[in-house]
Amino acid sequence: MSLERINPSALSPATGFSHAVVATGSRLVFLAGQTALDGGGKVVGEGLVEQFEVALTNLLAALAASGGTPAHLARVTVYAVDVPAYREQAAELGRIWRRLAGRDYPAMAVIGVVRLWDEAALVELDGLAVLP
Repeated sequence: MSLERINPSALSPATGFSHAVVATGSRLVFLAGQTALDGGGKVVGEGLVEQFEVALTNLLAALAASGGTPAHLARVTVYAVDVPAYREQAAELGRIWRRLAGRDYPAMAVIGVVRLWDEAALVELDGLAVLP
């Protein structure tokens, strides 16, 4: 399995994501959207930063249960109910990402949404991983 992260110099610098990821491997893992749900199905965390950390932890737990690691992530989509708040807190969210998932950034997008399935959820992450 290999993931080649491509960041063309003609594009704006990729900070906290990769512009493109070329993946070769034998197993694809499609990771369902994860919010800040605890084991009992309750949204935890009052703010975006706290919920992002729980949602990312949940995404990585599903990936690990599938035999993968953060380095196997090829794509992650973030759905946020408040994109301006996400941008304002991007530095702290980036620190959480690096602590939990490292610096091998997947191709990423942040998409603003009106609301998520659980009304208390502020952020949801889904992903695609390529395993050997």
